[in-house]
Amino acid sequence: MGKRKAKKRSNSTLKTTSYFKRFQVKFARRRLGKTDYYARQRLILQDKNKYNSPKYRFSVRFTNRDVICQVIYATIKGDVTICAAYSHELPKYGMKAGLTNYAATYATGLLCARRLLAKYDLAETYEGNTENLGEDYNVEAEGDRRPFKCFLDTGLVRTSTGSRVFAALKGAVDGGIDIPHNDKRYAGYDLQDKSLDAEVLERYIKGGIVAEYAEEMEEEEPEKYQDHFKNYHDQEFDPTELEEAMDEVFEAIREDPTHTKKARSKPADAKVWKPRKLTYDQRKAALKAKLEALVAA
Repeated sequence: MGKRKAKKRSNSTLKTTSYFKRFQVKFARRRLGKTDYYARQRLILQDKNKYNSPKYRFSVRFTNRDVICQVIYATIKGDVTICAAYSHELPKYGMKAGLTNYAATYATGLLCARRLLAKYDLAETYEGNTENLGEDYNVEAEGDRRPFKCFLDTGLVRTSTGSRVFAALKGAVDGGIDIPHNDKRYAGYDLQDKSLDAEVLERYIKGGIVAEYAEEMEEEEPEKYQDHFKNYHDQEFDPTELEEAMDEVFEAIREDPTHTKKARSKPADAKVWKPRKLTYDQRKAALKAKLEALVAA
């Protein structure tokens, strides 16, 4: 009789009892698909020779109707936000519609940068880039104080060339924050020539592409134009003149980047759907009144 062939063992992990005993549940935000901990670890770990100095990161997040730019540092207790700017603040500066496009993202990054530097009395020292917005710009040290340095935190968004994340980065750098970067992901960068077209990038920053698209649609499909840019018309904001309006928006942001809190007032009479819980004395008085009513009847 021939020898029996030994069964070839699979390379996959055997799901035995010991496997399940040693199984480590992933973090909650990883299970929800909200945080990339591989990237986060590299963004928050500080060099040991810098002791307890915070490592700042410039966080950019997008919702369906808003752009959020924040400067954050991590602690053991949790993250601390030292400055934030939102695109829904832009109507105050003259941009009344289109609050999630490339130009609005740049303006939000610029607003966050100017607000942060004003907070730490660096706004006058580091004015940033005010001319030739299409050119790549890097903040250099001036005077006694070094520029405020932080690192770009893109979250889970795809970091492809022309992404709006890098519009916020450009706005923050032009605003005077030192963020290590290169120009390879800006809109207008040619992968074949390996060069940045400054005119194309400036047109994106000032909303020229939106204005051009609106003009073409107005000529070719007027009905679709009225429907597509309805929000602009409701706010009496002409999309075809967006490029001229953005210059005024950038100037207004630089003049007064501070955030003014709205005065909150308590509602007059809050609606109560469930009956309020009575105290012992109130229940006793109600029972007494009920008994008296029964006796009288």
